[in-house]
Amino acid sequence: MNKKQKNNSKKNHNNSPGVLVLENRLVFKGIGLGYQGTATGEVCFNTSLTGYQEIISDPSYAGQIINFTFPHIGNVGTNNEDIESDKIWTRGVIFNSEVSNPSNYRSLKHLDEWLKKNKIVGITGLDTRSLTNFIRDRGAPKGTISNDKSGKFNIKKLIKKTNAWPGLNGMDLAKDVSTRKSYTWKGLKTWSKENGYKKNNKKKYRVIAIDYGIKKNIMRYFSNFDCEVKVVSCKERPDNLLKLKPHGIFLSNGPGDPAATGKYAIPTVQKLIKSNLPVFGICLGHQILALALNAKTKKMKLGHRGANHPVKNLISKKVEITSQNHGFEVVKESLPKNVEITHKSLFDNSIEGIKLKNKPVFSVQYHPESNPGPQDSHYLFSDFINEIKKYAKKKRH
Repeated sequence: MNKKQKNNSKKNHNNSPGVLVLENRLVFKGIGLGYQGTATGEVCFNTSLTGYQEIISDPSYAGQIINFTFPHIGNVGTNNEDIESDKIWTRGVIFNSEVSNPSNYRSLKHLDEWLKKNKIVGITGLDTRSLTNFIRDRGAPKGTISNDKSGKFNIKKLIKKTNAWPGLNGMDLAKDVSTRKSYTWKGLKTWSKENGYKKNNKKKYRVIAIDYGIKKNIMRYFSNFDCEVKVVSCKERPDNLLKLKPHGIFLSNGPGDPAATGKYAIPTVQKLIKSNLPVFGICLGHQILALALNAKTKKMKLGHRGANHPVKNLISKKVEITSQNHGFEVVKESLPKNVEITHKSLFDNSIEGIKLKNKPVFSVQYHPESNPGPQDSHYLFSDFINEIKKYAKKKRH
């Protein structure tokens, strides 16, 4: 640990009073941390034991306040490498216990300081177990989190603000978090303890990634397979994408209601499917793909958010422990006959993966890039690359 890291780990953090107000007028009082301010969003819970920085920086949490069920947060600090997006879109965070001082050789900044820097409103000292049980029984509520050093909160005004927020149903957030300008990923591979982030200098295959809220670790995995990743806006026209002569199309994760995003995304994906290019979708990309195949999606009463979700691969019959973050799902009864269900959740039997029977097109609801989380599902990237190889071989002949 260098001198700067030592100073950060010992820094004394004086925090202010905080409050969380739910749409049903339920009030939780605690200690504020992070940014001084007020934020409104959908209150959800995440059961992961590790990876809080990766979770908070995941663009899929746009419009949401995350209640962490694991009580010990902050012990590894924060750094400049374990982030999934350059801008943090999460509305707020809720912790059970006081944020720990960091004790990790990679730590550069205390979590509280990092939250302040990224303007994330936080609260600690809450009964997060009680809040989690409430969400489990009644579904994810709308809520407002406020952090004010004066300790004076207008609860009636906060309740009014909470109920005035429209909620995620019908909300297109992909257009907010998506890149405005196309760019080529800098080619870093996944992190290793020995080498950190090693650069990929080989560009065998060109993957076009449609950015609905893409995570950096997904692009790192493509770099592991010697891919050049071109990241484009979620509103980019399909003709422009095909002009780039890609070997494969990737539909990224992202926030919000897939049906709302689908208004402009569905025609694009349908045209890309007609081109016979390999297509791979994750999370929101999975839902968008299903919509493009004429299926339907709906909001779940209780979404999947954590790194311990069991999923059964219906083809291999193996069970994978997966990392997940979604509040919408594909409606099983709406799937057309040419679409096969490949994976299902062992928590609630919801659809976790599909594939088109006659084309190299498939998707999963969970996060095989596993950041954070188990590494049971990395084979999906290999499957996609194998389809890309087949496509490239056909093009040569």
